[in-house]
Amino acid sequence: MAAASLRLAGWGLLRSQAVFRCRLCPAQRAIHVAAVQRRASDEQKQPPPSYPAQEHAESRPVEEQHDQEYPYSRPSYTDQGGEESEDYESEEQLQHRILTAALEFVPSHGWTAAAIAEGAKSLGLSVAAAGLFHQDGSELVLHFVSQCNAKLSELLEEQHKLVQLGQAEKKTTDQILKDALEARLRMLIPYIEKWPQAISVLLMPHNIPASLNLLTNMVDDMWHYAGDQSTDFNWYTRRAVLAGIYNSTELVMIQDTSPDFEDTWLFLQNRIADAMNMDHTAKQAQATGEALVQGLRGAAVTLRNLTGLNQR
Repeated sequence: MAAASLRLAGWGLLRSQAVFRCRLCPAQRAIHVAAVQRRASDEQKQPPPSYPAQEHAESRPVEEQHDQEYPYSRPSYTDQGGEESEDYESEEQLQHRILTAALEFVPSHGWTAAAIAEGAKSLGLSVAAAGLFHQDGSELVLHFVSQCNAKLSELLEEQHKLVQLGQAEKKTTDQILKDALEARLRMLIPYIEKWPQAISVLLMPHNIPASLNLLTNMVDDMWHYAGDQSTDFNWYTRRAVLAGIYNSTELVMIQDTSPDFEDTWLFLQNRIADAMNMDHTAKQAQATGEALVQGLRGAAVTLRNLTGLNQR
């Protein structure tokens, strides 16, 4: 079965799965992070010229000498009470900063370790910081998708509040879904030339659980703000259909050469209209699911032909 179809087949199972990530053991990761931070500090520090005054400095207390040799702040971890100090930066925070900075270099370096290394350098860190991540760029792609989902959720929440306050008109369900999908897909535009590579990374076997989790959370948010309150089988059907629409529109988008992706938005509008016109019967739901699987299988073939190409 094509990898893209797995994004729907594992729907129910992955609702309760945690995202799997391969990590080094805690001790190794801590040592690595500390080494990166120390190396960055060493690279920024220039060796001071030798002056006779240094002989006088040697007679000073050890603590005073140490403070003058390292005038910049040093990482501090926890106090005796177990609370983190104000300038403490965890491994996750460091990774987040590096990955966010690396996005600037994706258009030129792709979704690669090279982009991550450039991101680390832009923060004044050593390129060795790229060793905190896998070489296939997986964390960079997943970080970007997670950021986009968070931005979309904030946008939908803001629009929902405006409607509640009477400052905006309430949209129909199909318009909410169409606008949400378009807003989310537009976030890909700055990276559209490299997006086929990102899709291939997301479809790697070890990334499918995390990719599915992000996809399901995204469409769940869309349906939530569209007012869906179903608790039966329709809950899964509607989300599976919306995920299929997103995936198929995404593949159209990376091949679209029309101004401002007009053909993509027309395709999206038609797919939303089709979904809204479906009757809610088990037979039609089954037929829709089978059609989506077949469509995604065809999309996977198209993707294999596009992967590695950087031109639309």
